[in-house]
Amino acid sequence: MKDTPMKILIIEDDVNDCNAFKRCVENRDDIEIVAITDSDTEALQLVKVKHPEGIILDLELNESINGSTDSLDFLNKIKELKLNYEPIIIVTTHINSKRTYEILHRNGVELILYKDHPKYSPEHVLNNFIVLRDASVTKTENIQEKIENEEEKIINLIEAELNLIGIPQKMVGRKYISDAILYLVQNDEDKINVTQYLINKHKKSPTTITNGIQNAINYAWRISATEDLEKYYTARINYTTGVPTPMEFIYYYVDKVKKEI
Repeated sequence: MKDTPMKILIIEDDVNDCNAFKRCVENRDDIEIVAITDSDTEALQLVKVKHPEGIILDLELNESINGSTDSLDFLNKIKELKLNYEPIIIVTTHINSKRTYEILHRNGVELILYKDHPKYSPEHVLNNFIVLRDASVTKTENIQEKIENEEEKIINLIEAELNLIGIPQKMVGRKYISDAILYLVQNDEDKINVTQYLINKHKKSPTTITNGIQNAINYAWRISATEDLEKYYTARINYTTGVPTPMEFIYYYVDKVKKEI
């Protein structure tokens, strides 16, 4: 649970409903209303300025003067803002239509609350924001933990493979190799050349990177037993040089690690 109040933008044309939300928030410290408007057009500007974490959206803005009476348009336009976060949107409505609700959910609405339901109240709406906020935080934390665990698993597989062919931990080329394999395993669509990635990460020249990797490979092929190399590195080798090139070596282990995870 976050310590800071959740910032809420209210898009509502019923004055009584707006006042009810304001009275409700006066007695709570977990919600802050950053703005109230009856215009979906003005709401888009407020989203850009106020950055609300949650949005209460009345589906029927019949009394709106400056905006559209159909707030479905707001859901389409908020996507065009290309925000760097996703506000939690709760729609409130007098409409009870399964088809409409399906459209709303497809357009990013977390929850739809029917105004004519006996249990509907401003307090109920705000309570749902806090529940959704806590669920969102937990989900984000779980996703991050999963990503970290998967990365640790990949790193362990890479390190185990490099140990099998005898590349020492202390060799700087081993670090370049490990980082390159990890990057390519995690990025199926290689956005940048892997050598450029290593240059950016380690702040070394292309020659330093390439020589470091080749030196680590040469060391393994010079020191390790031939039977170990043949057992653990089964790709073809250029018999002119007798050792893999840096890219041959890296991509061999990228494919091998992908099969093991």
